[in-house]
Amino acid sequence: MKTRNKTAIFCISFVCASFAQAQPAIYKDADYKLGEKLIAESNCVACHVSKVGGNGSAIYKPQGRINNASLLRGMVEQCNTQLNLGMFPEDVTSVAAVINRDHYKFK
Repeated sequence: MKTRNKTAIFCISFVCASFAQAQPAIYKDADYKLGEKLIAESNCVACHVSKVGGNGSAIYKPQGRINNASLLRGMVEQCNTQLNLGMFPEDVTSVAAVINRDHYKFK
């Protein structure tokens, strides 16, 4: 293998490892593709828009009452329960991990 290819593979591996480390331990087994799919299927954005207006993203307030990864996961579980979404615990974790990645960025 050429040195250039080895370097590219190393860089990709490093970036992936860095991303995995950037997420809190509670999300270590999260399935991000599944989380993205469940967010879309559950109409989370439409619900958030109905609550806060705009594009719904104002619901994510890192300095608000959600101030760590566990509380974020708990909030997703609350939505799951209140809206009777039928998500399994690992589904809730995957959704919370995507929200953390995209909005909160807890480490």
